[in-house]
Amino acid sequence: MTTLNGRHAVVTGGGKGIGEGIARRLAADGARVTIVSRTLGPAQVVADEIGGVAVQADISDVEAAQAAVLSQGPVEILVNNAGFDDPGWFTDTTPDRWRAVLDTNLMGMFACTQAVLPAMQEAKFGRIVNIGSEAGRIGSSGNAVYAATKGGIIAFTKSIARENARFGVTANTVAVGPIETPLMDQVRAKGELGLKMVAAMEAGTLLKRLGEPHEIAAFVSFLASDDAAYITGENVGVSGGMGIGSA
Repeated sequence: MTTLNGRHAVVTGGGKGIGEGIARRLAADGARVTIVSRTLGPAQVVADEIGGVAVQADISDVEAAQAAVLSQGPVEILVNNAGFDDPGWFTDTTPDRWRAVLDTNLMGMFACTQAVLPAMQEAKFGRIVNIGSEAGRIGSSGNAVYAATKGGIIAFTKSIARENARFGVTANTVAVGPIETPLMDQVRAKGELGLKMVAAMEAGTLLKRLGEPHEIAAFVSFLASDDAAYITGENVGVSGGMGIGSA
């Protein structure tokens, strides 16, 4: 069984969906969990249930993000999970819409990672797990800017792994596929089009189904553990085989 030895883990966007699943699994595996969320209500509910702490912050605000991440003390495990999407054909989008996606998915990750690295380097230990997407490897129609940010996450993670290996700090990306979260319910609520979109996502995986948050969370907890000490700089798909194409 994975054990996280009471280490302090911060999960951004941990109030619902994949982030909630990760926060719950890390706590179950022995971590002391801080959830950083733009919306405090759901995060507080999760934190109360797992014996953790919820802190409100919009990670697209660099100073607020860094203060929130460090508010409960040095961080040994950072999970950059918070993300944002504003889908649409690229020709129909605007620079303001691009910036909103970039600010959360990249700038927020930069801010949180920079905040935790000094203490990790000093302690000669750290685990950084960035939640990416298969969109960063294979692209995504109607989500060009989102896919670009997820591709950026891969490159950033590899660079952080290279810079920090000498300090005993690992950094890895988890490329998720379509996951059964409240966001999928919002897609289905669009009616026939939404149902077709979800069906297409399922068909795009080799396993022909949506994943569950706990399936992402289990792998994140492994990467955060001592069992994964020799894994760094990797981009691993937990996506039902989506990254290798259809059967």
